[in-house]
Amino acid sequence: MRPRPSRTLGFLACALASSFWGCGFFFGKIALAEMNVGAMVFYRFGFAALVLAPFLFTHRPRFSASDWRALLICAFLGIPLQFLFQFSGLARTTVSHASLMIGTMPVLLAVAATLFAHERMDITGWLSLAVSTLGAALIAFGHESASHGAAHIAAQISTPSLSGDLLVVVSLVIALGWVLLNKHLVQTHSPITVTAYVTIAGTAMLAAVVPIMYGLPPIAHISLRSWLALAASGLLCTASTTLLWNWGIKQVPVSQAGVLLNMEPLVGSVLGVFLLGDVLGPTARGGGALILAAAILITTRSRTRVREQLPTP
Repeated sequence: MRPRPSRTLGFLACALASSFWGCGFFFGKIALAEMNVGAMVFYRFGFAALVLAPFLFTHRPRFSASDWRALLICAFLGIPLQFLFQFSGLARTTVSHASLMIGTMPVLLAVAATLFAHERMDITGWLSLAVSTLGAALIAFGHESASHGAAHIAAQISTPSLSGDLLVVVSLVIALGWVLLNKHLVQTHSPITVTAYVTIAGTAMLAAVVPIMYGLPPIAHISLRSWLALAASGLLCTASTTLLWNWGIKQVPVSQAGVLLNMEPLVGSVLGVFLLGDVLGPTARGGGALILAAAILITTRSRTRVREQLPTP
């Protein structure tokens, strides 16, 4: 008998995943000081693949031919395509611009879940979504209005550009496909199995693509600080997050879980304050409060219907 989904634990897993994802740009920024985007993404997923590899032997897959096709498409979309686009965009624009656009992901995901997964959020869910998205926007604008501590860091990263902004937007559209295919796969297979096989397949694709596009990833002359950042990025921000997210979306509707994705820019901003000397203005602090309020509202008050699960008359 299939265990009954746990709504509370599912939301907690998705919130933790989104929070850990919020650390990804911080660790990536450290590594990008010594290597290009392709090498950084490759090493990030290389560390994640090493951790997940034992699951290939402990969790044997029972995928059909159509499942294998979905898994390989999911791996391609979610790893080489999404991350190379996203980090290439982040290298060309400011953190605040990228955060603003990443904050639109829950809206895109809710719409996609409505169209393709036949989920129907109630009015409380849509209200939570609007509040959370507004909070992400306020955090982005709060970064722009932050005082001197953040100014020199933002200058070191980049200046905003249309090409960088568009690359981040494209990466979000690609991420929608990854999320929905993952949701499809974990409905009938173990989240651990799906996570391990998708991550390792995607890393193998990176190994084929990165040397052609960016050259061979460097090994020598990389500092211990960067190796530790890459390991943390792979273990904490990739392997752990994907396991948590895939388990979480098996318990709760993906449209509701998507609201919690705005924990990512919130945590990224907090890291900026405590570790990079950033200064958040009152606008950004208000945005963080809205995101937390939306997270509480969506997890305690909202309900979502899935059309296929409704009883037929």
